[in-house]
Amino acid sequence: MSTTLEAGRGRGQQPPTPPPPPSPPAGGALRRSADWARRAPLLPALVFTIIVTQLPFVVTLIVSFMDWNAYYPDERGFAGLRNYASVLTDVNMRRAILVTVVLTAVVVLVSLLLGMGIALLLDRKFRGRGVVRTMMITPFLIVPVAAALLWKHALFNPEYGLLNGMLTTVWRLFGSDSPPQPDWITAAPLVSVEVALIWQWTPFMMLILLAGLQSRPLDVIEAAHIDGATNWQIFRYMTFPHLRRYLELGGLLGSIYIVQNFDAVFTITSGGLGTANLPYVIYQTFYQAHDYGRASAAGVVVVIGTIAIATFALRTVSTLFQEENAR
Repeated sequence: MSTTLEAGRGRGQQPPTPPPPPSPPAGGALRRSADWARRAPLLPALVFTIIVTQLPFVVTLIVSFMDWNAYYPDERGFAGLRNYASVLTDVNMRRAILVTVVLTAVVVLVSLLLGMGIALLLDRKFRGRGVVRTMMITPFLIVPVAAALLWKHALFNPEYGLLNGMLTTVWRLFGSDSPPQPDWITAAPLVSVEVALIWQWTPFMMLILLAGLQSRPLDVIEAAHIDGATNWQIFRYMTFPHLRRYLELGGLLGSIYIVQNFDAVFTITSGGLGTANLPYVIYQTFYQAHDYGRASAAGVVVVIGTIAIATFALRTVSTLFQEENAR
């Protein structure tokens, strides 16, 4: 009996068919079209940015592999890595790289120290704090060429500059009629450029560090005060570790911009007296020597160095955002 039933079931009944796969929801297509509708207005800006920034870099990269000097137009051709070897082995280029490193390191470090001191002062409550903060930001808002001209003529000038005028006033207070009148730019050319850049970039560091100070957990600071911690202990064990990421961010962003600085060197010293950095040497190679191949290779080297610094800056920024989101 059971055998007959099994045989009848096998002959008369078919195995159940699997259910059809679920069709994709119609909302997915609508969502994709909505995303494209939001992104479409940005496409012209993206195309414009690519044309303005990336195409010139591609052309520069191509020219950096060519032997192209305007004084010898008939000798134009492919040079391979010869321009890069010349950039890395030339004495003037190596000196310019050293000047660039020293200039960037001194300006960034001193600006960070001064910016931290000013930020700690402006973090306190006092009357007129908003006005003082606005005035402290002013040097960073001045056009770089105008700031360099200000330091060259209004401050460093040996005949009518403010620094020598202050020396004259101090010496006359002590009864001397022959005060020293040094030529600051000639006596210390690289220091003159560094002082002008430090004056301009200290407000930038101050803004970053002041933002870091205002993001501190104030309840923890008050608890440390109640427990008897001194101001120095709070700064050393709580404030400074909290500002570490902001110090890194300020140092990396400052390095990106100061490595490319051209205005101060060109305006104050015209690249003379051992102050020629890489951007100024590139300017000389391109516009004075008309060696487009070497100038392009030097420019590519600067871009690679800047990208390397920018990578660390972006990692620091992403770390800051992750810390803020974790709170």
